[in-house]
Formats: sequence, C-alpha cells, structure tokens
Amino acid sequence: MARRPVAAIAAVTLMLEAAGIALLNWILGLVVDRQQMSMGGLDTDAMSVGTWVAGGVFGLYLLLCGVVLLRVAVRDRAPGRFGRILLITCAVVHGLLGAFSVGLVGWPAFGFMMVVLGLIVLTLLAYGPEEDAAPAESAGNGQDAPSPA
Repeated sequence: MARRPVAAIAAVTLMLEAAGIALLNWILGLVVDRQQMSMGGLDTDAMSVGTWVAGGVFGLYLLLCGVVLLRVAVRDRAPGRFGRILLITCAVVHGLLGAFSVGLVGWPAFGFMMVVLGLIVLTLLAYGPEEDAAPAESAGNGQDAPSPA
C-alpha cells in the first residue's frame, strides 16, 4: 500500500493551507482596519487584531497537523495518541469547514476541503491499530507454538 506518499501529500497540503489561512486572515484584518468597519459597535482595532490572532492560531494548528503527518510519512510509523487525536480533530474541522464552505464560498472550496479530509482519513486508516497489533503478536518469537518434537 502506498501510505507514505499519501501522508506526505497530506502534510504538504496542510502546510500550504496553513499559510493560505494565515495570509487570508492577515488580508481580512487589513481590510477591516483600513476601512474602519465596525460590527455592533465593536472597536475596529479589536476586530482586526482578533482576525490576525485567529488566523495565526488556526494557521499554527494546521501547521502542527502537517508536521505530525510529515513525521508519519518520514518514519513510516503510526502517530502516537496525541498525534492521532490531533489528526482526528483536523479531519472533523475539515468536514465542518467543507459543509460551511458550500454556501459561503462555493463548490470548489468544498471539493478542496473534502480532498484534504480524505487524505487525512486515508492516512489514519493506513496507519491504523492493525499495524500496532502486528508487532505485539510476533513479539513472542514462536514460543507459544507447539514444538516440532
């Protein structure tokens, strides 16, 4: 099974997505700041700073998910408990963002989110619990098997 390339492609995709999200939020923060927009009487500076912080935090989250996937691809081993939980949350986030993006952005954005979701889920399934159980079974070195005598 070609699981290493899938994990590597997913890692690169998430890293590019992290840069894109951070750039998009930076631009949105500049637009809000320069046009002095306000929603419900909120301070425009607070809105622009909040946009930048949210973009940075979400970008770092996606970057961390990409690093976990890259580590999985390089080592060709399943992620640990924390990495698996992180990748599952990333898959759920992409599913939700895909559902929201249909109405807000359109079908191409939905398609991109579903491709990334598929890459993450495929990596999680390729490095599933079956792989972790196989070394435990072979650790007995045949001691449980009946002797040929």
